[in-house]
Amino acid sequence: MSGLRKTLAEVAQLLGAELRGEESAEVTGLGTVHNARPGQVTFLANEKYTRHLPETKATAVLIRPELADQCPVNALLLDDPYLGFARLSHLFDPQPSPEAGIHPSASVSPSAHVASTAFIGAGVVVESEARIEDGARIGPGSVIGVRSHVGEGTVLAANVTLYHDVVLGQRCRISSGAVIGSDGFGYAHASDHWERIAQIGGVRIGNDVDVGANTSIDRGALDDTVIGDGVKIDNNVQIGHNVEIGEHSAMAALVGIAGSTHIGRHCIFGGASAIAGHLKIADHVHLTGMTMVTKNLNEPGVYSSGTGVESNRDWRRSVARFRQLDDMARRLRQLEKKLND
Repeated sequence: MSGLRKTLAEVAQLLGAELRGEESAEVTGLGTVHNARPGQVTFLANEKYTRHLPETKATAVLIRPELADQCPVNALLLDDPYLGFARLSHLFDPQPSPEAGIHPSASVSPSAHVASTAFIGAGVVVESEARIEDGARIGPGSVIGVRSHVGEGTVLAANVTLYHDVVLGQRCRISSGAVIGSDGFGYAHASDHWERIAQIGGVRIGNDVDVGANTSIDRGALDDTVIGDGVKIDNNVQIGHNVEIGEHSAMAALVGIAGSTHIGRHCIFGGASAIAGHLKIADHVHLTGMTMVTKNLNEPGVYSSGTGVESNRDWRRSVARFRQLDDMARRLRQLEKKLND
């Protein structure tokens, strides 16, 4: 843990919460509602966990005002306890913050610019004409390609690769194994073989963007691949060349977006969703998990495809009926024709 201690009065002021309880009580960390210890703060965002409230050992609970009477310990009242928890989590985050400087084993090109307040970890490679701005942190083993730019306060974990001509905005967080600026999947078929198309665009990523572990964002074929401000991308996501993603969209693990598709603002894509290439997705589109998108989605809303899990016996029966649909449709048209005659 961080070793930080805060009174509940200080926590309430920080979150803009109403405190019902002991102002001088001290907290040193966070915990779940059913496992929290004395000295920890927990939260109740999902009412199905209300049953754990009577036995919680937390010092305080972030909770909605209408549930305050059910809280047996100090209560911090917020309309959105989960958002309060998100903000409070940074206060007790034990993640180390290394001091500025360049590790002796790093390789930094003489033509690169590294701000004096930046941190460059062991084994990092910073290639020619790259720029690392104030407060940026580059984790061990990462590679910053030619002419790439890491914005102020941006953090790259260990073993992140930025190819050439990649621009990261301010306060981005890039997790280990992420590859940004790799070649897009572009080939021309020449009768009996494939010929690679040079991918001569770059990647531009806005401010406050998070990129998960082992995610790949391909560079553009001609124009840049563009990720807007505030976008949140989970682990193991594939973003093809020339994709554009609007501000504050979010996508869960295993999402795949084919090339030249334009995603709107404030979209949410559930895990393992797949979006075909050269499509347009409107603002405020929500795809549930494993949705396959093969056409433009021009209106905001929730979209789904596929079927939910069922027993193998029922699934086999459904598959058999699905295979009969074409014949059934043909016979239905024949019956309709007879009735019309």
